[in-house]
Amino acid sequence: MQNQFSRTQMLLGAEAMEKLKTAHVAIFGIGGVGGYVVEALARAGVGHFSLIDDDVVCLTNINRQIMATIKTVGHPKVEVAKERVLSINSHAEVETYKTFFLPDTKDQFDFTKWDYVVDAVDTVTAKLLIIEESKKAGVPVISCMGCGNRMDPSKLEITDVYKTVKDPLSKVMRRELKKRGIKKCTVLYSTETALSPIDDPEISCREHCVCPPNSPRSCNDRRAIPASTPFVPPAAGIMIASKVATDIIGFDHEAREKQDLETKLKKRELFRAGRALREKLEKA
Repeated sequence: MQNQFSRTQMLLGAEAMEKLKTAHVAIFGIGGVGGYVVEALARAGVGHFSLIDDDVVCLTNINRQIMATIKTVGHPKVEVAKERVLSINSHAEVETYKTFFLPDTKDQFDFTKWDYVVDAVDTVTAKLLIIEESKKAGVPVISCMGCGNRMDPSKLEITDVYKTVKDPLSKVMRRELKKRGIKKCTVLYSTETALSPIDDPEISCREHCVCPPNSPRSCNDRRAIPASTPFVPPAAGIMIASKVATDIIGFDHEAREKQDLETKLKKRELFRAGRALREKLEKA
């Protein structure tokens, strides 16, 4: 029977769709990157989500965050994301945590119940802790490096953190992960050199903060406010979601291409054999 995931099933097959349906994915940070991870995984058919973010939608999120619209300003990001997931798949199960993940809140979470963890938060302390807890639980994790102050989504790559270049956040993460004895970690990062934001007092967040009154932090609480575009963070989120989904189902692109080629060759051989038989019968 046709459903909202039928076109995906045409490519992946019923067995893969069942794996996605039963998978439980945790996404830490429902912003420019994390929001698109949620969106893509929901549309791929993932059936169980844990969404972790203590923030609310701000007017300045609208340029890049899929959960952000004029109507959702001031609403908790995790609740907006939950509503969106359920509007795509009413059978999905969505847990929400309006919490900032740090050492004093980590005991709220059981990493062993998740099949995959996505780190899309901004702070190094939280990123390191998410990776550490995932590694302890034996759960696959992918961590997003810096996407702010960039314009070119074609410069995004998924690799091991120790293979990254030109990215300041990746450099810090390499150093800190090495201290913790973590020898490998999958990350998404950009090879594009980060640009410098234009200093324009008319749109300065520090001078004209528009954070909702119920926001857990104001612009003045942030050490730096990066510029952003609607190109790089969304593309990063889609790429991360693709990595998560293909890992969950064990998708091997090269093996699939080989299988498709073999199927085409068999069809061609059958067609030629059939044509030769018809010609033989016609001559008889």
